Amino acid sequence: MIVIPAIDIMDGRCVRLVRGDYETAYQVAEDAVATAQAFEKAGAKWLHMVDLNGAVATEPVNTDLILNVMANCGLNVEIGGGIRKLETIDFYMEKGVSRVILGSAAINNPSLVEQAVKKYGDKIAVGIDANDGMVAAEGWTTTSTVNYLELGKRMDAIGVQYIIFTDISRDGTLDGPNFTMLDKLNHAVSANVIASGGVSSLKDIINLADLQLYGAICGKALYSGNLNLRQAVLLCEKGKV
Repeated sequence: MIVIPAIDIMDGRCVRLVRGDYETAYQVAEDAVATAQAFEKAGAKWLHMVDLNGAVATEPVNTDLILNVMANCGLNVEIGGGIRKLETIDFYMEKGVSRVILGSAAINNPSLVEQAVKKYGDKIAVGIDANDGMVAAEGWTTTSTVNYLELGKRMDAIGVQYIIFTDISRDGTLDGPNFTMLDKLNHAVSANVIASGGVSSLKDIINLADLQLYGAICGKALYSGNLNLRQAVLLCEKGKV
């Protein structure tokens, strides 16, 4: 399993939210570039970045900062937030992004996901974020009537190879991931499942690995010091988990 540190950008700052509520945003790092470089130094190979403003605006907002981070570190970067058009995906791919994450588009415009997967294959991931099992969209400001497992199966059928799942009630809480929902999703699809939200400790990393997930995204636990990134990465690399 791979450990993927996260940097969420809002108004040009590195922030974290609690349960996806934008009103709870608080700054966790002074400099996004320095933070990414520190993650790389700790042994990370991937970086998860979200344009929170873009998620609400339905178009990229913090692009310059994101590209600056990419230019100043050697990490593979996956990007989400406000990506609703093939042109935006093309733009990010041309800039060297390793993986583009489609979230709201999966529920509102599945044909875009289909187009993107046809063009870019495994460079496309889908983020499935759920409230009480129902898929949320538009920066988690709306909740659909579609169950997360149903959407996962739809995306799997399209050919999506990476699904990032978040139980919104756990995100930013350090309460631990929703292992039950993740396990159900992992058994329901052939795509690689990446856990996101709630990771609080090395024990959570071990438990996620026991579910045979592909990866785990970590945010608040890293910034709070509850999780040592180097330790987590080394543990996974050595095959201990």
